[in-house]
Amino acid sequence: MAAWSPAAAAPLLRRIRGLPLRCTQRMFASQTEGELKVTQILKESFPRATTIKVTDISGGCGAMYEIQIESEEFKEKRTVQQHQMALKEEIKGMHGLRIFTSVPKH
Repeated sequence: MAAWSPAAAAPLLRRIRGLPLRCTQRMFASQTEGELKVTQILKESFPRATTIKVTDISGGCGAMYEIQIESEEFKEKRTVQQHQMALKEEIKGMHGLRIFTSVPKH
């Protein structure tokens, strides 16, 4: 791997300058503010969940998320019902959402 230099970083910086600041945060932070907020809401909604994973797939802008939830609370619910149980109000402000729900396998 080449050593860092201003000349090597210039193309990346040119691309970043055109993006809103909140979009560039994804390149440098482990979780975005939106991911943390959605994760907290889901943890409160599904306290017995064995898996909750939230990924901002909009590049950090908070417009689109991929969510994975594994919880006993989904048992005997149809997929559409499972999806409706999660983020009823928050979905209204999102551009898009990919959601995967499942029941833990014992």
